[in-house]
Amino acid sequence: MFDHCHRSVSFGAFALTCLALAACSNLSGTGDKMARVVTPYKMDVIQGNVVTREQLAVLKPGMQRIQVRDILGSALLASVFHADRWDYVFTLERPGAQPQARRVTVFFKGDVLERIEADDLPSESEFVSTLKSEAKSGPLPALEASEEGLKKFPAPNRPAPAPSAASPASTNYPPLEPAGK
Repeated sequence: MFDHCHRSVSFGAFALTCLALAACSNLSGTGDKMARVVTPYKMDVIQGNVVTREQLAVLKPGMQRIQVRDILGSALLASVFHADRWDYVFTLERPGAQPQARRVTVFFKGDVLERIEADDLPSESEFVSTLKSEAKSGPLPALEASEEGLKKFPAPNRPAPAPSAASPASTNYPPLEPAGK
């Protein structure tokens, strides 16, 4: 009899384990569907120096280092090993969009700008337009209610009327400054 009970318990435990595993496999499919619907917020990542076509057009060989820095700002990369070279690097990563990367390198001879190497740069207005979020299109809701629309709602409780200037206020407040000064 003990052997028969032991087999029944073992079979029951095996059956429960199989049911639990089957339930887990169905839940994993549901979890995958939920993961596709609910996604975490991913923010834009903007790093580096923005250099526009207009800024680059102002630079001319023969300019002093300080003039270049006033126009482009401080370089993102200034190497100890390449003291006559400043690198301006810019990256923009947005969810669902191709990452952007631009580089501008200015070379100096002594304290004077010698030459410039640059990727194709956007104008200032083109760059600003890449920063704008996609606005959801569609009609805007009406911002005012008609009299008929307001009648659908119950009348609000009216607050007690404010005390008139003739009647004194029921609350006494302490003076702002101590008396006698």
